[in-house]
Amino acid sequence: MKLIYGVSDKPKFSQTLVFAFQQMIAIMAATLLVPMLITSFGLDADPAAALFGAGIGTIVYLLFTKRKSPVFLGSSFTFLGAYAASIGQNYGYWGIIIGVAFAGLVYVVIGLVIKLAGTNWVNKLMPAVIIGPIVTLIGLSLSGTATSWVSGNGGDGYSWVSIIIGLFTFFMIVLASVKGGKTLKLIPFIVGIGAGYALALVLTLIGMATGNTALQVLSFQPFIDTFSNFGLTSIIDYPKFFFLKAIQTNGQYPLDAAAIGNIAMIYVPIGVVELAQHIADHKNLSNIIEKDLIKEPGLDNTLLGDGVGSIVGAAFGGCANTTYGESIGCVAITGNASTISILTASFGCMILSFFTPFVALINSIPKCVMGGACIALYGFIAVSGLQMIQKVDLSNSKNLFIVSAILVCGIGGLCFNFGTNAITGGPLLEITSLAVALIVGVATNLIVNNGKLVSGEEQETKKK
Repeated sequence: MKLIYGVSDKPKFSQTLVFAFQQMIAIMAATLLVPMLITSFGLDADPAAALFGAGIGTIVYLLFTKRKSPVFLGSSFTFLGAYAASIGQNYGYWGIIIGVAFAGLVYVVIGLVIKLAGTNWVNKLMPAVIIGPIVTLIGLSLSGTATSWVSGNGGDGYSWVSIIIGLFTFFMIVLASVKGGKTLKLIPFIVGIGAGYALALVLTLIGMATGNTALQVLSFQPFIDTFSNFGLTSIIDYPKFFFLKAIQTNGQYPLDAAAIGNIAMIYVPIGVVELAQHIADHKNLSNIIEKDLIKEPGLDNTLLGDGVGSIVGAAFGGCANTTYGESIGCVAITGNASTISILTASFGCMILSFFTPFVALINSIPKCVMGGACIALYGFIAVSGLQMIQKVDLSNSKNLFIVSAILVCGIGGLCFNFGTNAITGGPLLEITSLAVALIVGVATNLIVNNGKLVSGEEQETKKK
């Protein structure tokens, strides 16, 4: 696609600040939601610390990738089952930090192997006929979150007010991106989310004045919690870093060699599973910026950056990090791939995590507003995958079987579960539907091509 700002471009300082803020609000809601869920499992995780962890984790990633890959790392939802399991087994704060370190080391080890063995196998293992539908699945698998936020404002109910606000947010993003001037086209999410928040605020105030609870979609509780007992911490407060909580509770959750081995068994498989999404995200981003990130800066460096960035991020914020589809979607829609914007967003997250009013403001954004923004973000991810599939000849039954298997297994939610966790009642190990779809797709590719891994280039040659 045509980029307005390339990877190495440096927009004006004022523009960079605006672009960075847009990236921040695109990833903010999901990044802050994960620590809230960890808290619901029984450990106190600070959203502000998770924001700091995402920022410093992204900086680590940018350093490893030599600022050639424009994507932000945010809190990963894939680890939620592992968090619940390790908390349930009373491993405490150190259990999560050590567990994420094990998962991150999986990336590091694989990255070092790739540095020695090269990356040609990636194109053979994941040609367009496989990676296209996998990227589409990533977008479609997230779509349920967007629509649930729009239809029920993040709750279990159904609200027309929430739907109207969510769709209004989405349409404002569309208008800013398609009909807006040069500046507005670069900041459609700031325009859309700002407009959606304003509409939600007006309707909430009307609802409070008239006693109509259906209109009250915006919660002022984050501001009440921040300013009710006004003091210095109502303006500036340091994030409650996860490693500090681990040190403070040292001895409360004793860990021995057996416990550490069990933690490794919980977290290591997730690191392996996440590899599929890591490759798919970088293939997708490569397609958007028209530069092969698998070759330059190299899959080894992106894996090292993601793995080490996740370890560092979890030590500060308690959440493993992962490349964010929201960030990739933001790059695709705005045409701004400047890594300076990503770097500025990273520092911005770290700095603003100390400003209590900002964290309260972000926490007050209604889920329906973010859901409207995510319709665009997740949709662009899915469409990016479809663009890759366009390269594939679907009149060829070999390709048709591969794409069909991936889409049905992924959309249908086919998972591989092993064992039963005595604490949570869930599976001891779960291979996610995305990973299963990839496994089935690769297996189908081998079957239809007589046991040979066919690269994208070879596929194109066969078509000709």
